[in-house]
Amino acid sequence: MNEQPRKRPQSLGRGLSSLLGEVTQETPVAGGSSRGSVQMIPTASIEPHPGQPRRTFDEAALSELAASIEKRGVIQPIVVRPHGHRFQIVAGERRWRAAQRAHLHEIPAIVREFSEAETLEVALIENIQRADLNAIEEAQAYGRLAADYGHSQEELARLVNKSRSHVANLLRLLDLPDSVQQLVVSGDLTMGHARALITANDPAALAQEVVRRKLSVRDTERLAKDGSGRAPRRTAAGPDADIAALERQLSELLGVAVTVRHAGGSGALTLNYSTLDQLDMICQRLTGGAI
Repeated sequence: MNEQPRKRPQSLGRGLSSLLGEVTQETPVAGGSSRGSVQMIPTASIEPHPGQPRRTFDEAALSELAASIEKRGVIQPIVVRPHGHRFQIVAGERRWRAAQRAHLHEIPAIVREFSEAETLEVALIENIQRADLNAIEEAQAYGRLAADYGHSQEELARLVNKSRSHVANLLRLLDLPDSVQQLVVSGDLTMGHARALITANDPAALAQEVVRRKLSVRDTERLAKDGSGRAPRRTAAGPDADIAALERQLSELLGVAVTVRHAGGSGALTLNYSTLDQLDMICQRLTGGAI
């Protein structure tokens, strides 16, 4: 018997804003049991998904969100799926955690039937659109979708509206030693630093040197190539090289071509998009999903 291909949520390519816009138009039946509609669910009946891409939560930001929720409530419902006699979070774990801190007994939620793969896809999309994932968390999510569910790099790129090279570069970060990955998670190293370290003879040792001496991405690239351990001197082309490195980092972060023009103390930053989906993704990232 031929296995029927698994259907994916129709709105994944358009982001979670479309998903929420579709389901909130539905009216829950009496008793609040309608699937796909907004309903109030006890916070104690909800649990996080163990495969959630996001592993780190900023405590200060979480406390700030909890204070806002305590005053105004939860504005945007979370997304959950049935999980035994409870519900499992698909998107919105940060809001759920903040609601618990605000001592809310119930939280607005949208109940949807999602498979394991779809759950990870939606969680990944939401976090990327809100710029909530660091490079390692994003890479680990891509790696799991590829290893456990057979997603190709092309499929992953389409899923999150980014370039294939962006996905490929992130997946390469998983080859770095755990100590280097942790420096990326903590913010001591940027994705640009991490990419440069991949080609180093001893990435872990060089990473410590980069952090200690606060070296730029360009300096890290040169050190990784020559292995000298000496920070190169700046040349007249230094600022242009730094701007080129910044353009590459922003392009990889946003998944679109970025141009920086700088002269004196001012300049212009240009984001280039080729589809309306990419424009929507840029807007979501720049506003934190507020539009």
